Amino acid sequence: MIGGITDFYRSWRGVKIRTELLLILQNWTLSLIITAGIISFVEVINITFMLYAEWYLLASLGLVFCRLLIRHIIGMVRHRGYNTRNVAIVGDSPVGVELATSLLDAPWLGFNIVGIYSDNPVEIDQRLNYINEYRQVIEDAKTGKIERIYIAMPMTEEAKIKDLVDELCDTTCSIMLIPDIFTFSILRSRSEDINVLPVLSIADTPLNGINIVLKRIEDIILSLMILTFITPVLLVISLMVKFTSPGPIIFRQKRYGIDGKPILVCKFRSMNVMDDGDTIVQAKRGDSRLTPIGGFLRRTSLDEIPQFINVLKGDMSIVGPRPHAVAHNEQYRSLIKGYMLRHKVKPVGPRSMVGEGKRIQ
Repeated sequence: MIGGITDFYRSWRGVKIRTELLLILQNWTLSLIITAGIISFVEVINITFMLYAEWYLLASLGLVFCRLLIRHIIGMVRHRGYNTRNVAIVGDSPVGVELATSLLDAPWLGFNIVGIYSDNPVEIDQRLNYINEYRQVIEDAKTGKIERIYIAMPMTEEAKIKDLVDELCDTTCSIMLIPDIFTFSILRSRSEDINVLPVLSIADTPLNGINIVLKRIEDIILSLMILTFITPVLLVISLMVKFTSPGPIIFRQKRYGIDGKPILVCKFRSMNVMDDGDTIVQAKRGDSRLTPIGGFLRRTSLDEIPQFINVLKGDMSIVGPRPHAVAHNEQYRSLIKGYMLRHKVKPVGPRSMVGEGKRIQ
């Protein structure tokens, strides 16, 4: 069931072994967790933690070994000329040339590069064959010389692409289009089907499907562990803030979270003011607004550790981009192209835990 959700049961030809192994181990881990949860409700079955651990490790080793063995055997078969595909690249797009070079460097995939067909001169690897007439690919396809064609033309040549596809549809070749998505500034691209219509996302969240669940489970477990461990520190800092300056212990400031939705970020108060309006003056060294311990808290980032409460609530995550104050956010979005794409994931928690760079309140 989990393999179906994560699209694991598909062809892995052309995908790195590391990606395949990570996904199968992720699926197996989640499967074991769900199975253990179900078994815990069945009183007649008593499985110890050690048995679960042995089961998990042995199955993990078996799965990894089988996948590596399959790749090795398939690679040997394809090296001998079996289960191979004759491939052509049409167009002078850099991504097409990169694809051809990568296929040459991975012979176990079984892709034989017939050549790169283009009217425009292309700088290519000397191992690649260059044909300076892109329509020649139609004749080669009709004579059975090619089995798969990758069209790597820029979007400005739409008429050529349409004409080429119309001609190639009269052959038995598989036709693949490499979209010129690099003409856009993209965060992450992937394809999906919406009511049986294929679409390509240009800007989307890097997390989807089961990965969202795994990320949330990780955030809950880690934030609970960290909050339990640092409880004495939280109490000490709370008392120091309370008795060194008047005002609340916790300062809550509005910032943008995932999808640009406002969240209230918790921090230990380090200043005598609590700016949270349209204009916020950034703190600087020796700032007169700092409390007696405010400078120390900010230098060490100890003022941010209450943000693990935000992580536990689901507003923030252990890993992600830094959330900026709303006033600064509005300023940066007008200066930096694509700035708001950082809000396609949850913002990160305390900088001290993730090694972030210079912080802006």
